[in-house]
Amino acid sequence: MRDNALTEVGRLTRVLVKHPRDSFVSDTLIAAQWQALGFSAPPSLANAIEEYEAFLAVLRAAGAQIDFLPADGRTNLDSIYARDASIVGPRGIILCRMGKRLRAGEPAAQKAALRKLAVPIAGEITEPGCLEGGDVVWLDEGTIAVGRGYRTNAEGILQLRALLGDSIDELIVAPLPHWRGSGGVLHLMSLVSPVDRDLAVVYSPLLPVPFREALIERGLRLVEVPDEEFDTMGTNVLALAPRECLMLAGNPKTRAALERAGARVTEYVGKEISVKGAGGPTCLTRPLARAPVRPD
Repeated sequence: MRDNALTEVGRLTRVLVKHPRDSFVSDTLIAAQWQALGFSAPPSLANAIEEYEAFLAVLRAAGAQIDFLPADGRTNLDSIYARDASIVGPRGIILCRMGKRLRAGEPAAQKAALRKLAVPIAGEITEPGCLEGGDVVWLDEGTIAVGRGYRTNAEGILQLRALLGDSIDELIVAPLPHWRGSGGVLHLMSLVSPVDRDLAVVYSPLLPVPFREALIERGLRLVEVPDEEFDTMGTNVLALAPRECLMLAGNPKTRAALERAGARVTEYVGKEISVKGAGGPTCLTRPLARAPVRPD
């Protein structure tokens, strides 16, 4: 899968998602699960479907082929956040092993769906390793950054490094802070979202200093998210193409900073599909293919 340009910023050409009809399923299931999974409130299924259809319309308008994960009894509400159960490597998909144990069934469910889609699977993280896709960021085709936190452990990172082998030049480990503890959601992509090869959205107060310095040394200009827009997921920005950004509505200062940096921003309303489950546009999508990013 080397021709899929292993970065987060190339033009999105194929993406895997899970519709709330198949993840939230019913208001009855929502009522039974939302508290245990840490949602801030129970999503409305009808409103979630409406929001999600508008979200999908943006992806389609960007030219992306959309593949859908089906309903699966091994999964729960969290499976709407399709990024976390897998990552894309140069030889195919690497299935994760979830640090959040209530999501343990998602990698196997994705594996079955990906096989039906004829997407190659290169390997998987196994016990005692844990690795979640939200902790993995491709900085370019040869460089991958991985957040070491409560959802991704040292053994998971070692297994990922072995699976990638000599296909990468560097794996950067970014230690994550305790922040709100093991029950909270803090992935590396909670703190950084590349949106072009030389531009990234960041929340610096929680970034490890060596990792922030590494981003700057690589020539990345950092768009700083203000404190008041961190909890509203201002840092969680999906690149549809270089400097073509999709972000959650309600983060005007971050949007303005992106636009000053030359980015074009599209917003979506995500009260049900994003805010209540703390998962922004990168969480909702598992990019499978991106067009290569050409140097200037």
